Amino acid sequence: MEDMPPNTEAGATDVLSVVIPIPRTKITSYRIVIIMRLVILALFFNYRITHPVDSAYGLWLTSVICEIWFAVSWVLDQFPKWSPINRETYIDRLSARFEREGEQSQLAAVDFFVSTVDPLKEPPLITANTVLSILALDYPVDKVSCYVSDDGAAMLSFESLVETADFARKWVPFCKKYSIEPRAPEFYFSLKIDYLRDKVQPSFVKERRAMKREYEEFKIRMNALVAKAQKTPEEGWTMQDGTSWPGNNTRDHPGMIQVFLGYSGARDIEGNELPRLVYVSREKRPGYQHHKKAGAENALVRVSAVLTNAPFILNLDCDHYVNNSKAVREAMCFLMDPVVGQDVCFVQFPQRFDGIDKSDRYANRNIVFFDVNMRGLDGIQGPVYVGTGTVFRRQALYGYSPPSKPRMLPQSSSSSCCCLTKKKQPQDPSELYKDAKREELDAAIFNLGDLDNYDEYERSMLISQTSFEKTFGLSAVFIESTLMENGGVPDSVNPSTLIKEAIHVISCGYEEKSEWGKEIGWIYGSITEDILTGFKMHCRGWRSIYCMPLRPAFKGSAPINLSDRLHQVLRWALGSVEIFLSRHCPLWYGCSGGRLKLLQRLAYINTIVYPFTSLPLVAYCTLPAICLLTGKFIIPTLSNLASMLFLGLFISIILTSVLELRWSGVSIEDLWRNEQFWVIGGVSAHLFAVFQGFLKMLAGLDTNFTVTSKTADDLEFGELYIVKWTTLLIPPTSLLIINLVGVVAGFSDALNKGYEAWGPLFGKVFFAFWVILHLYPFLKGLMGRQNRTPTIVILWSILLASVFSLVWVRINPFVSKTDTTSLSQNCLLIDC
Repeated sequence: MEDMPPNTEAGATDVLSVVIPIPRTKITSYRIVIIMRLVILALFFNYRITHPVDSAYGLWLTSVICEIWFAVSWVLDQFPKWSPINRETYIDRLSARFEREGEQSQLAAVDFFVSTVDPLKEPPLITANTVLSILALDYPVDKVSCYVSDDGAAMLSFESLVETADFARKWVPFCKKYSIEPRAPEFYFSLKIDYLRDKVQPSFVKERRAMKREYEEFKIRMNALVAKAQKTPEEGWTMQDGTSWPGNNTRDHPGMIQVFLGYSGARDIEGNELPRLVYVSREKRPGYQHHKKAGAENALVRVSAVLTNAPFILNLDCDHYVNNSKAVREAMCFLMDPVVGQDVCFVQFPQRFDGIDKSDRYANRNIVFFDVNMRGLDGIQGPVYVGTGTVFRRQALYGYSPPSKPRMLPQSSSSSCCCLTKKKQPQDPSELYKDAKREELDAAIFNLGDLDNYDEYERSMLISQTSFEKTFGLSAVFIESTLMENGGVPDSVNPSTLIKEAIHVISCGYEEKSEWGKEIGWIYGSITEDILTGFKMHCRGWRSIYCMPLRPAFKGSAPINLSDRLHQVLRWALGSVEIFLSRHCPLWYGCSGGRLKLLQRLAYINTIVYPFTSLPLVAYCTLPAICLLTGKFIIPTLSNLASMLFLGLFISIILTSVLELRWSGVSIEDLWRNEQFWVIGGVSAHLFAVFQGFLKMLAGLDTNFTVTSKTADDLEFGELYIVKWTTLLIPPTSLLIINLVGVVAGFSDALNKGYEAWGPLFGKVFFAFWVILHLYPFLKGLMGRQNRTPTIVILWSILLASVFSLVWVRINPFVSKTDTTSLSQNCLLIDC
């Protein structure tokens, strides 16, 4: 609660948001159980280490190492949830303070970023719905600008945006007139609700039907564009005026910008102004590193700074539409609060999804992460950035430190300008970063903050002489825009040159010899640029806010197919491995600054080490089968004290989960699905990510896992039952088979040996069924709706299972070894 103003009672009318702590009765018992579990774990490992199993020493040692790693992983995951909180916003007070009747709205402007690459993989209709939901926001139109990044330079994306801008002229006034939710037409018209409820206007029914017909015609035009784009002409695409499309070569084309709607553009059918809509495709040339999504986002940062320069930025994936038209107002309750908001770098909304099966077989909703872990982080230094549904403070993206923190200046900053003398600021050596790049950036930002004190000639001289282009690039217009803390285009800029300057800042060589992607903007170096970007901000001392409105702010789509889901998890895990192997590893990065809190650092460490849990997890899931096949076990015969210790550990695990469910409101089914997919992803995608990450670092090899689709049933959730071949399926399939073989072998052995063998068998079988139950959703996905499985998966799995079976036969655990000496002696005593 340290970020709250002095008087933040719910009755205070000047407060825009309040922190609502978890009730003491719930959180205290939760913390007590965590401490008890930690103590029991210490006693458990004391017993495990001091009681080795001599007859199966290798199995025992492997199990102990795995269990220690699991315990460390639990600590990294558990303790950042020590102080979870809830928040409540008051958007009515926000309106009362910044939107007074008869006066111009004082709400801050927001630039929206929507990124797309391949319109054939990311359907233009879905992107269009995202854009339409943004344009129809419940927010002043002159405060909203939407930038669509087409990183594939596809003419289909451009033409679909033209159609979207035209349809927006009809859709936006309809949404605002009747206050409908959600404001993405595809999802609004698909709602199975009584749309006449609470609609008293007699014209609503007529206008809704007319709007639905308009949308159906819009879909027909969009689908026609997609159908036409399926086959590219040999001579390339041609625009309506007969000229060749500049992006015919997607790897070698100029930068393109087109402004739709907005202040000087087309208005809606009622003559009202519409939010600005801008198409952006950055320049690409051979020989340049473009940094994929992170590079596209940084290009949008610079373009938007030149054209509109809103103080806040909200980025969305192309398949995440605005589900709550007041979402931006929710974020502004934090960002525009003069006390709470000054140190807030971004407001993160939870991700919610449409189109997921009711059972959420593969934990696509990530409920445990978004409703438990993120709320825990909100009580420390704030949630991590998850890549979409985030409202940024633009100044934080530029590398500024929070206003409440002392600015970190290098020793040479006073001599950065030879012709202008400024008063030196006091320095605290303990607050300086040791990283030279970090110091250089802070020096640039510090001096830029003083530019308002000079005239235009001195300003240009200061910019050139202090070499600020090494930080922000060769654009005086962009550098001046970084000074505008409250946003807006600088008065000294000629409006007629803005488009030309915007084209300049998206050129492929603009970022060379600058700090883009290193210290400012989206950070390069990992395919999960979101983790890195948020981590750098928290290291500078910023905090973030987690906002969970009752109506979800944004909704998106998630891959419900098993293979696609595993590849999504593989990408996330590979990004974490890349960060672990980089200079930005949270184990040591930013330690000298002292601005990242300990529990926040533990959370970031957990985000980059979790893929390595796959190694002990695969070993641990193999142990039950080995124990059943060899007749050995990893635990010695238990005494009464040891039995109590094991029982206490199981009870503490159950109590921790129950109390966590109690304060978070997460269902037990969601918790179990999360646990299951932790095992499924751990023994497949995470395992491959670890090896692929090391191959990429050591040998420069970038392994790609291709996915080929089979036919699917054309039914609801039909994609759920598609079976696609991928190498990620082999390890969990093999684990399933060898554990099933082990169970059968164990029962056969017990039947042969008699009653005495059944006691030890139950522990081993329980261990094996623990693995099988966790992999059960994977088994269902592997079999599909009609029990179909790719032949190659069966072959590889049988091969690996056969290897283990041959090893088992070689060990020969079921036949007792006969003493040949005594046998020969017995034979001699027989009188033939």
